[in-house]
Amino acid sequence: MKLHTINTGYFKLDGGAMFGVVPKSIWSRLNPADENNMCNWAMRCLLVEDGNRKILVDTGIGDKQSDKFFGFYYLNGTDSLQHSLNQIGLEFADITDVLLTHLHFDHVGGAVRWNKARTGYEPAFPNATYHLSETHWLHANNPNPREKPSFLPENYISLMENKVLNFVKPDEKLTDNFICRMVNGHTISMICPEIHYQDKYILYGADLYPSSAHVPLNYVMAYDIEPLRSMEEKAHFNQWAVEQNAILFFEHDRVVECANVAINEKGNYNIINSGELSTLI
Repeated sequence: MKLHTINTGYFKLDGGAMFGVVPKSIWSRLNPADENNMCNWAMRCLLVEDGNRKILVDTGIGDKQSDKFFGFYYLNGTDSLQHSLNQIGLEFADITDVLLTHLHFDHVGGAVRWNKARTGYEPAFPNATYHLSETHWLHANNPNPREKPSFLPENYISLMENKVLNFVKPDEKLTDNFICRMVNGHTISMICPEIHYQDKYILYGADLYPSSAHVPLNYVMAYDIEPLRSMEEKAHFNQWAVEQNAILFFEHDRVVECANVAINEKGNYNIINSGELSTLI
């Protein structure tokens, strides 16, 4: 097995929305905001090579939306999905599987592209099967008003039209080393892949752990549809991470790629051994 970090660029989101009830006087020390209260965040994906399978977890925001849309999110940086795949010697056609943690635009935008005539959309990975929770698929296509702006049908409808979707169940294995854990606090049936690499356990945190600053239980995004459930789910995975000395992979942390978790004398969880995935596995 080989694991590769796939950086797709940075974007900005409101700091208050990302940290919920945590005061700015505290969270601004963790991720400083600009004059518009916007913080910079990564869109960090993961490629898992397991046997003859090349599994890409999430796809970033993509490049097919309008300049007006992208203007809301201040895209920055030189990384892209194409560039990062090319750096490890891969093309889009080499990917056999795309695991979509959920269908919010910053996770699924790169899954679909314009067709050659720019009259419609097609899967960006022509030889891949796309994996997703069916419960989440139904939710995204019938969203609540609060989440609706995050679900853009052009990012995923063509996956169904082209019959490349495979619906996975909770705890289903894509391979012997890749397990689809599901959580419901951020959005319904979001997948957090658990990966077994040699003697290591790795959890791709998606938006359960958008950054290392979100490891403490009460650091919950205002975007979450059930924040108390998010806290319960983090409590479960924090304890699991401590017991297994597991590595958490942070999709949105612009500085900290991965870390282990420890519990202090007060019973609070915090990160230790932070660094790049390649140095921790």
